[in-house]
Amino acid sequence: MANAATALQIKNKKAFFEYEILERLDAGIQLVGTEIKSIRSGKANLTDSYCQFINGEMYVKNLHISEYELGTCNNHVAKRDRKLLLQKRELQKWEKKVKESGLTIVPLKLYLNAKGLAKLEIALCRGKKVYDKRESLKQKDAARDMDRMMKY
Repeated sequence: MANAATALQIKNKKAFFEYEILERLDAGIQLVGTEIKSIRSGKANLTDSYCQFINGEMYVKNLHISEYELGTCNNHVAKRDRKLLLQKRELQKWEKKVKESGLTIVPLKLYLNAKGLAKLEIALCRGKKVYDKRESLKQKDAARDMDRMMKY
């Protein structure tokens, strides 16, 4: 079962295109009720989600975890704010960087670790300019062309 649990990864592909990633960190998520069952069935979406500091604690906003199909009246709210579980030292370091240099914290990947716990890989990012986005598209196209040429 551990192999099946680690195979689940929900990625935020848009983040890699929109942002330049500076630092990465794995964080636990405080979940309630049926949220973990929805994550295990792959019903989560990281698009347009971001992290924000509230009273010295980090919360992920706009993380959509669909309601569990077999849930009763005790089902969870799909787009609620979820607290991230990090050490105080890491929180203070990242909060300082966000305030000083205007960086953004964006979730990159939601996955289950070997113990079956939900983890969120977050990144300290700087927004890309339009010409940077064009450059990354050119690099991706060039890499695809090289792969095609290597096959023939």
